[in-house]
Amino acid sequence: MSTLEIPVRRPRTEPTRRVFVHEVMGTVVSIHVRTDDPHSEHLEAASEHVLAHLRRADEVLSTWRADSDLLRLQHGEIDARDAHPWVAEVTDLCLEAEDRTDGLFRAWRTRGGGRPTFDPTGLVKGWAVSAASAHLETVPGVAFSVGAGGDVLVGTGRGWDAVAPVWRIGIEDPRDRTSIAEVVTLSRGAVATSGAAARGAHIVDPRTGLGIDRPGSATVVGPDLVWADVWATAAFVDPVRAGRLLEARDPAYRLLAL
Repeated sequence: MSTLEIPVRRPRTEPTRRVFVHEVMGTVVSIHVRTDDPHSEHLEAASEHVLAHLRRADEVLSTWRADSDLLRLQHGEIDARDAHPWVAEVTDLCLEAEDRTDGLFRAWRTRGGGRPTFDPTGLVKGWAVSAASAHLETVPGVAFSVGAGGDVLVGTGRGWDAVAPVWRIGIEDPRDRTSIAEVVTLSRGAVATSGAAARGAHIVDPRTGLGIDRPGSATVVGPDLVWADVWATAAFVDPVRAGRLLEARDPAYRLLAL
C-alpha cells in the first residue's frame, strides 16, 4: 500500500526542492527536501547517512538475509551478547506494541511444525526510517519528507526558525491504485498506511495466524512513525477495535480507514 507525497505549486520565493531516491530494505526510499541550498555538502552527506543507516538496519534485522544478526541469532549461530543492540531494542518495542494494541500487532509467528519465530518486519521499516531521518534533522535550513512504501515522515533540520512548511500526503485508493483517495496535510509528524492491495495478504491476523486479504486500508497520522506504523497494522487487522484502543491509549494519533 503506497502513501504518496503530492507536489504543491509554490511561489518562486519559497525554498527549492530536491529529491534523493534510494533502493534499500526491499523498497524505494525517497527524500524530498525544501531548502535554500539544495546542493549543500551537509545535505548530500545526510542523504548518504540515511542510506547507510537503512542498509545497516537491513543487515541486522532482515528476515530474508541469512547473514542478518536476527536470523543468525534465531538459528543459534550467535548468542544475544554477540547480536547488534538493535535486535534487543526492536524486540522491546515489539513487546510494547503488542501490549499497546492488545495483541492486534504481534511480531511472533508460528512456523511449520508449530515452531514459534520472531518476525519484527511490521515494525522495523518505520523504526529504521524514523532513526535514519535523524541525520536530516542535523542539516541547517531544511524541511524534509521521507517516504518508504506506505510510511512518510516529515520534519525540519537544525535552526529552522520559520513556520514549518505543509506537506500534502496523498493516500492511495486501495480499490484503484491509480487514484488518490484522501490527502493528509502535515507540517511535522508521520503517516503510515497498511493494506493488502500492493503486497497481498502479507499482514497476519495474530488471532488466527492467517494472512488478511480483504479490500481497504488503514492509515494512521501522528507524531511518531514507529507508533503510526504499529497502529496502522493493528487497524488493518481490526479497524473497529483498534480505533477504540487508539482513541483511549494514544489520542495524539488518528485513524483513517478506507
